[in-house]
Amino acid sequence: MSALVVLPTYQEAENIREVLGRIREAVSDADVLVVDDGSPDGTADLAEKEAAERGQIEVLRRTSKSGLGPAYRAGFAWGLERGYDVLIEMDADLQHDPAVLPLLIEAVGPGGADLAIGSRYVPGGAVPGWPRNRRLISKWGNRYIGLMLRMPVRDATAGFRAYRADILRTVGIDGVRADGYGFQIEMAYQVSRAGGSIVEIPITFRDRRLGVSKMSPDIVVEAFRLVTRWGIRDRLDRLRRRSG
Repeated sequence: MSALVVLPTYQEAENIREVLGRIREAVSDADVLVVDDGSPDGTADLAEKEAAERGQIEVLRRTSKSGLGPAYRAGFAWGLERGYDVLIEMDADLQHDPAVLPLLIEAVGPGGADLAIGSRYVPGGAVPGWPRNRRLISKWGNRYIGLMLRMPVRDATAGFRAYRADILRTVGIDGVRADGYGFQIEMAYQVSRAGGSIVEIPITFRDRRLGVSKMSPDIVVEAFRLVTRWGIRDRLDRLRRRSG
């Protein structure tokens, strides 16, 4: 199965060469697409240098920072147009260990799942170094998502995943509009609604060593608002069907 790792970047000059090197070591037969949102620190230039040295790396330059969701949609569309069987998403900040990539790809291989999620909240998963309040907020946030959307996924906000290309075509990535955490939740939600199978692979999620986090309160608020809206809509739809 042909696999493409989609790697969105913005201001990741400190990490980009290391993460690309580790991806190529972990999955030498996979290709990598760096989707750069106009990083002013030269991230795209460094990625292109790495591509020239290592091969099997492409760089998709975008003109401005437009968010995680649009970057992944652009990267997935690029991969689907070129016929890849598996499309993988991961962060460029080394919080996601590239050594886990073979497990994610294997999980969506022949006879496997439609979506494999690198999960912090299944047995064997961990978030070392996180303070207790951060772990509780993240865990309870994911429980709220599962309750509202009736989705048996423990880590719906995780951004380390592998999708079968067929399920992305079924879902229709152009119709997925959320950003940040909301994008990850919406993708898992749409896969579940489409009848796709989802598995979770335990991972250890570490804080970034270099660079600056792009997370903001607005992204968290967006996710909470969308989940609540989708959950209420689904309940109303079920009531209408019963009454009709």
